[in-house]
Amino acid sequence: MKKLIAAAALISASSFAMADNGPAGCGLGTAVVFPDANEWHEHVLAATTNGTSGNQTFGMTSGTLGCESANGPLKAAEAFMNDNMDQLAADSARGQGETLDALAQVMGVEAADTAAFRATVQSNFDSMFTTEATAGDAFRSLTEAMSQDKALQKYVG
Repeated sequence: MKKLIAAAALISASSFAMADNGPAGCGLGTAVVFPDANEWHEHVLAATTNGTSGNQTFGMTSGTLGCESANGPLKAAEAFMNDNMDQLAADSARGQGETLDALAQVMGVEAADTAAFRATVQSNFDSMFTTEATAGDAFRSLTEAMSQDKALQKYVG
Protein backbone atom coordinates (compact mmCIF):
# COMPACT_ATOMS: atom_id res chain seq x y z
CA MET A 1 0.00 0.00 0.00
CA LYS A 2 2.83 2.41 0.86
CA LYS A 3 4.45 1.75 -2.53
CA LEU A 4 1.17 2.49 -4.30
CA ILE A 5 0.79 5.81 -2.46
CA ALA A 6 4.39 6.76 -3.20
CA ALA A 7 3.97 5.89 -6.90
CA ALA A 8 0.76 7.91 -7.12
CA ALA A 9 2.46 10.85 -5.44
CA LEU A 10 5.40 10.71 -7.85
CA ILE A 11 3.11 10.57 -10.87
CA SER A 12 1.13 13.48 -9.47
CA ALA A 13 4.29 15.48 -8.85
CA SER A 14 5.67 14.88 -12.31
CA SER A 15 2.48 16.10 -13.95
CA PHE A 16 2.74 19.47 -12.20
CA ALA A 17 6.46 20.11 -12.59
CA MET A 18 6.26 22.88 -15.18
CA ALA A 19 8.24 25.84 -13.94
CA ASP A 20 11.90 26.56 -13.33
CA ASN A 21 11.46 26.20 -9.58
CA GLY A 22 12.76 22.67 -9.31
CA PRO A 23 10.74 19.51 -9.48
CA ALA A 24 7.69 20.98 -7.70
CA GLY A 25 7.14 23.86 -10.14
CA CYS A 26 5.74 27.12 -8.87
CA GLY A 27 2.68 27.93 -6.81
CA LEU A 28 1.43 28.06 -3.25
CA GLY A 29 3.06 24.76 -2.29
CA THR A 30 6.49 25.90 -3.46
CA ALA A 31 6.34 29.55 -2.44
CA VAL A 32 4.50 29.38 0.89
CA VAL A 33 3.85 25.91 2.28
CA PHE A 34 7.17 24.19 1.41
CA PRO A 35 9.57 27.03 0.48
CA ASP A 36 12.67 25.15 1.67
CA ALA A 37 11.84 21.71 0.27
CA ASN A 38 14.94 19.54 -0.07
CA GLU A 39 13.72 15.98 0.20
CA TRP A 40 11.82 14.16 -2.53
CA HIS A 41 8.70 13.80 -0.39
CA GLU A 42 8.67 17.56 0.31
CA HIS A 43 8.80 18.23 -3.43
CA VAL A 44 5.95 15.77 -3.95
CA LEU A 45 3.85 17.52 -1.30
CA ALA A 46 4.68 20.95 -2.73
CA ALA A 47 3.77 19.83 -6.26
CA THR A 48 0.56 18.24 -5.03
CA THR A 49 -0.36 21.43 -3.18
CA ASN A 50 0.42 23.49 -6.29
CA GLY A 51 -1.73 21.31 -8.50
CA THR A 52 -4.67 20.55 -6.25
CA SER A 53 -5.18 24.08 -4.94
CA GLY A 54 -5.49 25.45 -8.49
CA ASN A 55 -3.09 28.30 -7.89
CA GLN A 56 -0.44 27.66 -10.53
CA THR A 57 -2.54 29.31 -13.22
CA PHE A 58 -3.04 32.35 -11.02
CA GLY A 59 0.66 32.47 -10.15
CA MET A 60 1.74 32.20 -13.79
CA THR A 61 -0.76 34.83 -14.90
CA SER A 62 -0.02 37.29 -12.12
CA GLY A 63 3.71 36.56 -11.80
CA THR A 64 3.39 35.63 -8.13
CA LEU A 65 3.81 32.53 -5.97
CA GLY A 66 7.27 31.79 -7.34
CA CYS A 67 6.09 31.99 -10.96
CA GLU A 68 7.80 35.31 -11.61
CA SER A 69 9.56 35.89 -14.89
CA ALA A 70 10.92 38.94 -16.62
CA ASN A 71 8.00 39.04 -19.04
CA GLY A 72 5.26 37.62 -16.80
CA PRO A 73 3.13 40.77 -16.74
CA LEU A 74 3.47 41.14 -20.51
CA LYS A 75 2.36 37.56 -21.13
CA ALA A 76 -0.59 38.14 -18.82
CA ALA A 77 -1.42 41.39 -20.63
CA GLU A 78 -1.45 39.68 -24.02
CA ALA A 79 -3.74 36.95 -22.67
CA PHE A 80 -5.98 39.60 -21.11
CA MET A 81 -6.19 41.44 -24.45
CA ASN A 82 -7.07 38.21 -26.22
CA ASP A 83 -9.93 37.55 -23.80
CA ASN A 84 -11.27 41.13 -23.76
CA MET A 85 -10.54 42.45 -27.26
CA ASP A 86 -13.94 43.98 -28.07
CA GLN A 87 -14.44 45.81 -24.78
CA LEU A 88 -10.81 46.88 -24.74
CA ALA A 89 -11.18 48.38 -28.22
CA ALA A 90 -14.22 50.35 -27.09
CA ASP A 91 -12.45 51.63 -23.97
CA SER A 92 -9.29 52.41 -25.94
CA ALA A 93 -11.22 54.56 -28.40
CA ARG A 94 -12.56 56.61 -25.46
CA GLY A 95 -9.25 56.60 -23.58
CA GLN A 96 -10.96 55.40 -20.43
CA GLY A 97 -12.94 52.52 -19.05
CA GLU A 98 -12.87 49.53 -16.77
CA THR A 99 -11.21 47.16 -19.25
CA LEU A 100 -8.49 49.67 -20.11
CA ASP A 101 -7.81 50.25 -16.41
CA ALA A 102 -7.70 46.48 -15.84
CA LEU A 103 -5.14 46.12 -18.63
CA ALA A 104 -3.01 48.81 -16.99
CA GLN A 105 -3.16 46.88 -13.72
CA VAL A 106 -2.25 43.60 -15.38
CA MET A 107 0.76 45.29 -16.97
CA GLY A 108 1.80 46.72 -13.61
CA VAL A 109 1.32 50.36 -14.64
CA GLU A 110 1.60 52.50 -11.52
CA ALA A 111 -1.17 54.96 -10.62
CA ALA A 112 1.11 57.90 -11.45
CA ASP A 113 1.48 56.60 -15.03
CA THR A 114 -2.14 55.59 -15.66
CA ALA A 115 -3.05 58.87 -17.39
CA ALA A 116 -0.08 58.51 -19.73
CA PHE A 117 -1.06 54.89 -20.41
CA ARG A 118 -4.65 55.85 -21.27
CA ALA A 119 -3.49 58.68 -23.53
CA THR A 120 -0.97 56.46 -25.31
CA VAL A 121 -3.53 53.74 -25.94
CA GLN A 122 -6.10 56.23 -27.20
CA SER A 123 -3.65 58.03 -29.49
CA ASN A 124 -2.51 54.69 -30.94
CA PHE A 125 -5.99 53.23 -31.32
CA ASP A 126 -5.83 53.16 -35.13
CA SER A 127 -2.61 51.14 -35.21
CA MET A 128 -3.71 48.80 -32.42
CA PHE A 129 -7.23 47.97 -33.56
CA THR A 130 -7.25 47.68 -37.33
CA THR A 131 -10.12 45.72 -38.87
CA GLU A 132 -7.94 42.62 -39.25
CA ALA A 133 -5.92 42.98 -36.03
CA THR A 134 -5.61 40.02 -33.73
CA ALA A 135 -4.96 40.41 -30.02
CA GLY A 136 -1.31 39.67 -30.72
CA ASP A 137 -1.17 42.46 -33.31
CA ALA A 138 -2.83 44.90 -30.92
CA PHE A 139 -0.47 43.86 -28.15
CA ARG A 140 2.62 44.40 -30.32
CA SER A 141 1.33 47.84 -31.35
CA LEU A 142 0.66 48.71 -27.72
CA THR A 143 4.09 47.66 -26.50
CA GLU A 144 5.75 49.51 -29.39
CA ALA A 145 3.83 52.69 -28.52
CA MET A 146 4.67 52.29 -24.83
CA SER A 147 8.36 51.82 -25.62
CA GLN A 148 8.33 55.24 -27.34
CA ASP A 149 6.94 56.97 -24.22
CA LYS A 150 9.50 57.86 -21.54
CA ALA A 151 7.05 57.30 -18.68
CA LEU A 152 5.79 53.96 -20.00
CA GLN A 153 8.86 52.29 -21.50
CA LYS A 154 9.80 50.82 -18.11
CA TYR A 155 6.73 48.55 -18.31
CA VAL A 156 7.73 46.95 -21.60
CA GLY A 157 11.51 46.90 -21.22
